[in-house]
Amino acid sequence: MKKRFLYLILPITTLILEILPYGAVCNFARPEGEPWRKTYSYFNLTPFGYANFAPFLTALATCVIFILLLVYLFTDKPRILSLTKVFLCIGAAVSLCPLLYGIKFFSVLGAVITASLIAELVLLLIVSKQSKT
Repeated sequence: MKKRFLYLILPITTLILEILPYGAVCNFARPEGEPWRKTYSYFNLTPFGYANFAPFLTALATCVIFILLLVYLFTDKPRILSLTKVFLCIGAAVSLCPLLYGIKFFSVLGAVITASLIAELVLLLIVSKQSKT
């Protein structure tokens, strides 16, 4: 049980990174020509209102992942662990969606958040593979 609390380190880190106001990017047009780049928290609805849905959906997925891992810590049901892995795949894929608009809509913090979600997925895949053997 104590060892499984370590599974929460990456989701907590990811949530902290998503709260920082440097992850979600909006580029606003200026009359002078050069766009104005403004960054927001993943939980801020301003990018969502400007059709950048991915950061907010990634933040919601991370919250669901955190809750599922908490439930898994106390129940030890493999079904919950597999559901968590599905949400991690979805969260990692959605967190890369701002790249569809272009590299200007993606931030370094967004890349770190994506890497954190992928690292948690790899950790859970290794753990589930070891528990089956």
